[in-house]
Amino acid sequence: MFTSFKLNKIDFNVFSKINALFKNVKENWDSYIRNVMRVGGVPVAAFLVFLGIWAASASQIQTSLGAVPGPAAVWQQFMVLIDEHNEERVKETKFYERQDKRNAKKLEKNPDAKIKVRQYTGKPTFIDQVFTSIGTVTVGFLFASLIAIPVGVLCGLSATMYRALNPLIQIFKPVSPLAWLPIVTMIVSALYVSDDPMFAKSFVTSAITVTLCCMWPTIINTTVGVASIDKDLINVSRVLRLHWATHVFKIVLPSSVPMMFAGLRVSLGIGWMVLIAAEMLAQNPGLGKFVWDEFQNGSSDSLARIMVAVFAIGLVGFALDRIMLMVQRSVSWDKTAEIR
Repeated sequence: MFTSFKLNKIDFNVFSKINALFKNVKENWDSYIRNVMRVGGVPVAAFLVFLGIWAASASQIQTSLGAVPGPAAVWQQFMVLIDEHNEERVKETKFYERQDKRNAKKLEKNPDAKIKVRQYTGKPTFIDQVFTSIGTVTVGFLFASLIAIPVGVLCGLSATMYRALNPLIQIFKPVSPLAWLPIVTMIVSALYVSDDPMFAKSFVTSAITVTLCCMWPTIINTTVGVASIDKDLINVSRVLRLHWATHVFKIVLPSSVPMMFAGLRVSLGIGWMVLIAAEMLAQNPGLGKFVWDEFQNGSSDSLARIMVAVFAIGLVGFALDRIMLMVQRSVSWDKTAEIR
């Protein structure tokens, strides 16, 4: 009898633990579902509402090219653009295969013969132009950052340097890319002269225009971030008699990371907008040129294709901002800080 009572008591304890475990799992599952709905469900619901309003109102608006395309028409043109890209890649592959066969036959007849290797010069597809724009804005933004961060650090550390450069910053900050573009184009055409250039002039022009227009927010935010460093940290650096380089890399830069990256994210967004406008105006390869070409084309599908480009511009801009956010989290010294 004593043994039976002991077993029943053990069984009761086991079932109590299992019950508590299931209760904990249920609570965690409910919390997980709420988090998923809050993080993912709300944005998805908002986007679905946007699509519904767009689909209902699009057919009511008539333009010179017909009714404004709805979501279905835009998606259809997106798939057409993907098919065009795949067809162009097939043509490119066949071109290089024919060229290789031709050169192989020529070398077979005469091993000393000079062969010609030509690059495929087919029309750039929508996907090609997306990646062209991404590459251009990346280069322009990196050059802007290499200029803006040191200048911002200098202005933040030195009041004299700030007073010297602040008028120039305030003068050039609001200048439109449409004003910079003709100047940059003429200077690049005059100085960038080569029979075999490493980069196309259009690429250099667009990248420099992006650099000139997007570095100002980074300079300003870095200056503010450096100037607002905690005075206790400055005093510690002085007491330890840190070398200026150690002071900058161990005290100044880590402390100013939040403000610096706020400026970098704004600069990247401005650079992306500037690039699209510059490509459209100067007819440089990229998404801006694609939009302008479709506008000039004036076909019944042009408006839907332009809207595909609009979504592509927005999604790429969003992705670039998320990348900067991940970089900020990786280099920030305070891993517990909430970064949005």
